[in-house]
Amino acid sequence: MKNLEELQHAFGGYLTGGSEVIPPGVAGDERADARERMELYAGAYRARLVESLGVDFPGLWGMIGDEQFYQLCLEYIRRHPSTWPSIRWFGSHMEDFLRNTQPYAAYPQVAEMAAFEWAQGLVFDAADSPALTLDELAALPPDSWPDMHLAFIPAMQRLDLEWNIPLLWSALDRGEEVPEPERQEYPRGWLLWRRELAPSWRRLDVDEAWALDRAREGMCFADLCEGLLEWIDEEHAPLRAAGFLKTWVHDGLVAKIY
Repeated sequence: MKNLEELQHAFGGYLTGGSEVIPPGVAGDERADARERMELYAGAYRARLVESLGVDFPGLWGMIGDEQFYQLCLEYIRRHPSTWPSIRWFGSHMEDFLRNTQPYAAYPQVAEMAAFEWAQGLVFDAADSPALTLDELAALPPDSWPDMHLAFIPAMQRLDLEWNIPLLWSALDRGEEVPEPERQEYPRGWLLWRRELAPSWRRLDVDEAWALDRAREGMCFADLCEGLLEWIDEEHAPLRAAGFLKTWVHDGLVAKIY
């Protein structure tokens, strides 16, 4: 068993590019030597992983071009060998890889593109969940609002982006002329979600981003109103919070109120 484990480890190391040592026991013949045989396996394995990354990160691919994307994928495969039973999760380290690996770390917009696309994938793959309706919200007694808490659907993600990534992604997706990457004055909040099979995203004002994050953490409605006083006066804070809630329910984001 020990020899088999060692062979498997050596074989995997060669496939992922982590080692150039031919695993012991791999023999050649008149048609191909041992290294040529291993390169056939390695080439097919890496090509499948590169293909998977291309499906998950088409915007990143379009942003940096074919050759750079291919080289990026090979380095990613070397640093993050696949450990998942499903290839679906192979790209889960891409954002962190781009933020911490040169030369990509010098271009933070590429990491943000990866984060945006990975969030889209998570939204698309998330489980379906029933959503609260506006009629159900309207039926709640007024005295229950201060203490109510919200539970949200699984198919939603929150991001804070410093660059105009959604604009770049949309242009790449439609095959239009891609604008220059622009860094915003401050990070902007974005919400990504799916209703049935339709993915959507929109930018959040700073107070809505704060309220949504706190509501997802379990803050009650009364405390949301109080927290909004940082941006809105005491008279209008409850109306602002109620407006957020109505929008979230309208968009199918709220699974239930408890």
